[in-house]
Amino acid sequence: MSLPDDFVQYTRAIMGDARWRRFVSSFDEPAPVSIRLNPLKPSAPGFMQTAEGVAWCREGYYLRERPRFTADPLFHAGAYYVQEASSMFLDLVLRQYMPDSSIGGDLPLLMLDISAAPGGKSTLARAALPDGSLLVCNEPVRRRADILSENMQKFGHPDVIVTNNYPRDFRRLGLMFDIVLADVPCSGEGMCRKDGDAVKEWSWRHVEQCRNLQRSIVSDIWDCLRPGGLLIYSTCTFNTKENEENVRFVADSLGADILPVSIDDSWSICGSLLPGFAEPVYRFIPGITRGEGLFMAVLRKSETGNRESGTNERRPHKKHRATSIVPSSAGAGGQLPLKDADRFMVTADGVAIPETWSKVYNAACRQLRVVHAGIKLGNTKGRDIVPGQSLAMSVCLDDDAFPSAEIGYDEAIAYLCRESITLPADTPRGIVLLRYNNRPIGFVKNIGSRANNLYPNEWKIRNKHT
Repeated sequence: MSLPDDFVQYTRAIMGDARWRRFVSSFDEPAPVSIRLNPLKPSAPGFMQTAEGVAWCREGYYLRERPRFTADPLFHAGAYYVQEASSMFLDLVLRQYMPDSSIGGDLPLLMLDISAAPGGKSTLARAALPDGSLLVCNEPVRRRADILSENMQKFGHPDVIVTNNYPRDFRRLGLMFDIVLADVPCSGEGMCRKDGDAVKEWSWRHVEQCRNLQRSIVSDIWDCLRPGGLLIYSTCTFNTKENEENVRFVADSLGADILPVSIDDSWSICGSLLPGFAEPVYRFIPGITRGEGLFMAVLRKSETGNRESGTNERRPHKKHRATSIVPSSAGAGGQLPLKDADRFMVTADGVAIPETWSKVYNAACRQLRVVHAGIKLGNTKGRDIVPGQSLAMSVCLDDDAFPSAEIGYDEAIAYLCRESITLPADTPRGIVLLRYNNRPIGFVKNIGSRANNLYPNEWKIRNKHT
């Protein structure tokens, strides 16, 4: 691969000859393949038999080869997420600092992932946060926000809001977050090994544009981070302009302390490459660390300049009984098809929201573009109320709420391609939940001769032979 001369000269100078040679040699090596299991949906794929754990992430694993993930129903069911191993370092950061009393210990936390698509770090964060915590994951680009929404729904946790806004829009919310993850857009130098476009787009002008955008993003969101809260800053690039220099800008100009993370020397994570900057930062370099390029720093906002803030008191949404989507076999009384149903409120448009954060949801709906939140229970289709895919994916779905049918691999792939399938003759008529390896993958309407496919068209597998 041909690298730009300016990139070669600069990066070789900051890395040093030995690191640079090892980095360049990694271009001729296969990139590691890694996944992260969803602890909320314990279903180990068959290829896990030869997997090796990622040292800094309890649910992360390296695979010996790359399976056809698109052809695995468990992937579509949210049993695991395909994520680059270096990015999983966030797991170690969160688990190390969440018990800190200044953040809240085991108390529920409010976290914002400000540039979250496609959802790798958001799903990781949601798994690590204490019970009852709320994760707001945002993506400014609508197309990418839809992908983020799909991945968060497949992950299945109800305590999530997905938004499509710019960072500055969050000032209107009046919320103070305990943790803000700023995985900011960058020049992408760390992706050169597997993304040729990242090489083609590199220039010093692009680096400077990214550095300024990154400072703008952090500055826009800074007032939404409570004093004493954590800012986790990350990029997938190597240069110090977008990394150390921006971390120093946050610490000196906005007011923060840079925190250390406990790591093992055997992981070969590199520290600061900026002369005169000895603060703890963490850089993953392909060929040296087992993953792609990543930079991460953890900062605690200073206690000075504390401002009173919080959501305005607003009238909560009126609760609505969602009896129309509950089959008669679930019993009378209008019980929601959810475990611990009493902890949910239901909005007029059929979204089940944990009532403990209803005020945040109300504020978000008034001030932001909410793409997804909680559990979308269903939609009206003619005379029928059709349960939503969000409900099928949710770990809160009551196992006894709908009749279910276990299907094999071929039927599962046909279903995920949104084809009609035929169920056994003794399958009940009406809405049926399909399971693959005992893991829900979606709903059908069984009419006897066939089962009408209710899988979302925008989620379907486009090529059955992938």
